Amino acid sequence: MKRSFAGTEIIGNVPDKGKAVLWIANHVSWWDGIWVLSVNQKTFRRKFHFMMLEEQLRKNWFFQFTGGFSVKKGTRSILESLNYAAELLQNPKNMVLMFPQGEIQSMHQQQFYFEKGVEKILLKAQKEVQTIFHANFVDYLSQPKPTLYQYLTEYKGGSSHYEMEEAYNRFYRECLTAQMAKLS
Repeated sequence: MKRSFAGTEIIGNVPDKGKAVLWIANHVSWWDGIWVLSVNQKTFRRKFHFMMLEEQLRKNWFFQFTGGFSVKKGTRSILESLNYAAELLQNPKNMVLMFPQGEIQSMHQQQFYFEKGVEKILLKAQKEVQTIFHANFVDYLSQPKPTLYQYLTEYKGGSSHYEMEEAYNRFYRECLTAQMAKLS
C-alpha cells in the first residue's frame, strides 16, 4: 500500500469489545479487502474472513488462503455461505467482512442497496456480534498518489435488513459530507 498511496487516514475510533466482528464496507475496488485487513491488523487483530462471489474466488483462487470464502448468488448454496459466516461469528477471535451491496460500485454512489444476507447472518449468529460500518474514499488532490480515507463507526441498531441499509446510507452520507469539508 505504501507504494500505491500517499497516505492513509482512519477517521473514527471504534473500541474493541472482545466480540466477533461483522465488518460492513462499501465495495469500490479490489483494494477494499486489503484496506480492511490493514485496519484489522492495527486495531482488532481478529482472524480475517471475507465473503466473495464464487466466480471471482475461482478467478483469484489465492484469496481462499487469505480468508476468502465463496457465495453464489441466486442458488441454494447461498444458504451454506450465510450459515458459514454465522458460524465464524460464533468465535470472538473472528472477523467477517461483507460488502452487502454484493458488487463493486463507484465510491461516488449516493445510495447503497443491501442484499439480504447480512440480516440472515446476524439472526443465525447465536452470540452477540460487534458490527462495524466502514466507508472508503480515495482522493488525489494535488499529489501524484492518492490518499485513502477510511471512516469507521460501530453500528448499534437492530439486525433488520432495511434498518441496517438505512443506517449505513446515513453513515455514508455523513462521511461524504465530512470528506468534502476536509478537502475544501
